Amino acid sequence: MIVSIFNDVIGPVMRGASSSHCAAALRIGRLALDLMGGSLRSVLVEFDRNGSLPTTHESQGSDMGLFGGLLGWDAADERLPGSPGAIREAGIDIRIETVDTGDPHPNTYRLTLHNATETHSLIAISTGGGMIEVLSIDGFTVSTFGDYHETLIWVQSGAESVRELLLKESGADDVLLLSRGADAVQLLQIKGVEFLSDALIDRLKKCAIVTGVKRLAPVLPVGSRKTTSVPFTTCFEMLDADAGAGTPLWKLAIQYEMARGGLSEDAVVAKMVEIVRILRRSIAQGIAGTTYDDRVLGHQSGVFKKRMDEDRLLNGGALNRIVLYVTALMEVKSSMGVIVAAPTAGACAALPGAVIAMAEEMGLGEIEMAKAMLASGIIGVFIATRWTFAAEVGGCQAEGGSAASMGAAALVTLAGGTLKQAVGAASMAFQSMLGLICDPVANRVEVPCLGKNVMAASNALSCANMALSDYDAVIPLDETIQAAQAVALQMPRELRCTALGGLAITKTSLDLERKLAAKKEASCGSSCGTCH
Repeated sequence: MIVSIFNDVIGPVMRGASSSHCAAALRIGRLALDLMGGSLRSVLVEFDRNGSLPTTHESQGSDMGLFGGLLGWDAADERLPGSPGAIREAGIDIRIETVDTGDPHPNTYRLTLHNATETHSLIAISTGGGMIEVLSIDGFTVSTFGDYHETLIWVQSGAESVRELLLKESGADDVLLLSRGADAVQLLQIKGVEFLSDALIDRLKKCAIVTGVKRLAPVLPVGSRKTTSVPFTTCFEMLDADAGAGTPLWKLAIQYEMARGGLSEDAVVAKMVEIVRILRRSIAQGIAGTTYDDRVLGHQSGVFKKRMDEDRLLNGGALNRIVLYVTALMEVKSSMGVIVAAPTAGACAALPGAVIAMAEEMGLGEIEMAKAMLASGIIGVFIATRWTFAAEVGGCQAEGGSAASMGAAALVTLAGGTLKQAVGAASMAFQSMLGLICDPVANRVEVPCLGKNVMAASNALSCANMALSDYDAVIPLDETIQAAQAVALQMPRELRCTALGGLAITKTSLDLERKLAAKKEASCGSSCGTCH
């Protein structure tokens, strides 16, 4: 799938501690619910013992997101924190087991789904930033990202003739015929901008033995088309296409997203302005104060603002407002409020906190903020196309490092810097965060995540000013992304969001985790079943 700024980089709009846990799991759950025709009686969830999910699925929100998706909810639904209770009330039996399957991806979900009349299986992975890929349905190897309307047809005979008919008459973007070993049953996977009509399906049933039909609705905001073509996928290609014209980075981002999503320029800007407004509301909510029982840190941004207003802080200039906004967004995230994964929930605050705070300091409005966010988005496209935002794969360099890189380009854009300065700032900011580990204390995405978001924003500001002064980045952005990917392959799994290394295994962290677990169990009752 071709990366989209609004699918993969700036978004989703969501609740929860982690986009690769909460939002991704919810999207997997939504597709699983569609696979069952909207009816569920029981679900077996299996996680590979050597992946990241056995130790993080409860505390980082995989359960919350998956259960919400299985209930058909949206990623920003205010009911999400209560999804474990709601799914029990809906009469759906959930069982979670740790197994030895040797799954190559650390964020692999294996679901076996039952209702009164049928059973289906689904294997999917969370690839970072809320993005997913379904790898298998009922043992058939598939590749589903949630960007199409997909019609699935199980056929016992006549599958080839059905496929030929669909290729001629359906208007679908793709018609795939899938087999599984010597099994007589085959699966037709039809991807399009809309589902197959009932009338066409009725025609198919007259020329083949059709044993089942399911429709999987898209779960991403920007759909795909077979004819989609984008002007560039790397920073080098972008600069080459610009041919020295010095087109502002935000304009190049708009050109990219117009091609990717089939959107007008006004629509691209409007979508980002709406995201900016969501973020500004969340910042105000965070400063006003948030509460949530299952968290490590309480409300701290309000005190920071009070001390800042009283001139009782060291003179950090605009950086103090950036720290305030970053802190406020992180507190909203930890209280299950609405945030935007930019590029992930764990790193949701560095980029928008820096952009919105600096724009306000400069007296700029929401259109300028949106342009800066779009500029950051195209930097994120280059990262996501070549690599990942998932800390489970790349450590926090994939999250905080990406956020710093994107933020630096955004701040140069606010300052009216050149294209060369924007991409230079992005590379410098990323360079200084290679090797950053992911080691959440008490298995919550709060500590040291808050400090890392502040560090990423501070780094972005420093590198933006260095680039505006024509400091030499030396290493091009594309090569820096490649270097980060290589570092990730050398990084022990214990340091990649498994809660098995770094600060996560200090005595204080383990004590906090036990206290929070006991508090949660006492509040919901030992018969809950979702805390164990």
